[in-house]
Amino acid sequence: MSPRLAGVLQLLALVAALGLAYRPLGDHMARVYSAEKHYAPEKWIYKAIGADPNAEMRWTAYLRGVLAFSAVGVLFLYALQRLQGVLPGSLGFRSIDPDQAFNTAASFVANTNWQSYYGEQAMGHVVQTGGLAVQNFVSAAVGMAVAVALVRGFARSRTGELGNFWADLVRGTVRILLPISVVGALVLVACGAVQNFAGIHEVGQFMGGSRQWNGGAVASQEVIKELGTNGGGYFNANSAHPFENPTPFSNLFEVFLILVIPFSLTRTFGRMVGNLRQGYAVLATMAIIWLGFTALMMWTEFAHHGPALQAAGGAMEGKETRFGVGASSIFSVATTLTSTGAVNSFHSSYTGLGGGIQLLGMQLGEIAPGGVGSGLYGMLVMAVIAVFIAGLMVGRTPEYLGKKIGTREIKFAACYILVTPALVLCFTAAAMALPTPPHSMLNSGAHGFSEVLYAYTSGANNNGSAFAGLNADTQWFNTTIGLAMLLGRFLPMVFVLALAGSLAEQRPVPETAGTLRTEKPLFTGLLVGSIMIITGLTYFPALALGPLAEGLAS
Repeated sequence: MSPRLAGVLQLLALVAALGLAYRPLGDHMARVYSAEKHYAPEKWIYKAIGADPNAEMRWTAYLRGVLAFSAVGVLFLYALQRLQGVLPGSLGFRSIDPDQAFNTAASFVANTNWQSYYGEQAMGHVVQTGGLAVQNFVSAAVGMAVAVALVRGFARSRTGELGNFWADLVRGTVRILLPISVVGALVLVACGAVQNFAGIHEVGQFMGGSRQWNGGAVASQEVIKELGTNGGGYFNANSAHPFENPTPFSNLFEVFLILVIPFSLTRTFGRMVGNLRQGYAVLATMAIIWLGFTALMMWTEFAHHGPALQAAGGAMEGKETRFGVGASSIFSVATTLTSTGAVNSFHSSYTGLGGGIQLLGMQLGEIAPGGVGSGLYGMLVMAVIAVFIAGLMVGRTPEYLGKKIGTREIKFAACYILVTPALVLCFTAAAMALPTPPHSMLNSGAHGFSEVLYAYTSGANNNGSAFAGLNADTQWFNTTIGLAMLLGRFLPMVFVLALAGSLAEQRPVPETAGTLRTEKPLFTGLLVGSIMIITGLTYFPALALGPLAEGLAS
């Protein structure tokens, strides 16, 4: 079987698996977030934290819950790393330096999982399981809660209430993420992923010296790393490491985990607003972009030149032979179009245009299908922008799902789409202008610039993957990327929840002959075009200096 055919067949199998899971998972999540009954374990949690799960919250109270919970998470994870040297189960590793502890705490709480350290050489079992793995669950649940709050803003009328953050957080964790993670961990263990609490041990002699590895609860962390679109690996090689991702089947299963909740949330959206066709329109938009990027990436990496690449069957540099070009390309696009950051190949070694595809995927705002929760609310904000553009073209007040998109709503949406590009471009410009940060670049020229642009794009968009030629373990990058991750995560949430509150207060507008049908293919095309044009106008100059220049020169 040719490598191209193998890649296509894996993509078709992935699409089929996602299609089978779409309806049951989407409906289940709609029931979870609409239920009135609380399970006994959930009641224990509410009692422990002193929360009333039945109290409705306006958007300001909901936002305070999000920010307070996340702030406590940052402080707890920072303290856990700083105290690692005196904690049991630390495997003898020292405490983490302040700048790196801040960066890692911000990273995992912001659902970014950017790592400027070697996981197997820095973090012991307590930090990995009691800190990082816990944040993999709750940071994903926070994103889902904010998305559901926005959906309620569209579904409700003449009220500013968006539900209860604590109930949404707990239900998302207990009823959705935990059950799937238990089953997924068993699958990964069956495939050969490691699951233990072993210490450091030698595994053999290599080039005259011994090689040491430590075990860990790898499979259980791997599954929520993918399912929650987190991305932080137990080992530095991430999902290219055979302890995390042993076989081609486990590789495809991990891609399925990355995509299944973000895609299925579109059905949850359609179910909760009472119009499944609206969910299908959003799904179609996400699927068109995802499939287009995947096809383009596979073509770019298979379009080899020269005898070495022809003999290898494609651009194999930086890719695992057990996965090949096709599976690596599918994984790469899945992670950069979601806020996952997991990698099964070396992104910096992709072709110039391949690296550009990865960058552009993140710069879209990671909405196709995007992160768990963040992909849905990001796409709905873009839908608001698209109906506003359509309203300008026909001279009519824009509407979406029976809600008028007025001055207030469009200001919130505009602020949302401006935050992340401002962070990316300003931090990149500062890093390139100052004398010290460029010393961290492994490469010069266009590829070196791409390393820095990729780092801030990944941080501000809460992705977490990297062009690993950049040495980001410096005070400058640890601090600035940490700030980019926090601001890129929580500032957009402010505008999303403000938009949700504004929509929930409105009275529904009845459909007329002039109402734009947002469940039709015409609107899907408008939405895809709006996303690509807005992103292109924002980032094209920066991309032209980096991956486009590199790709055209090769």
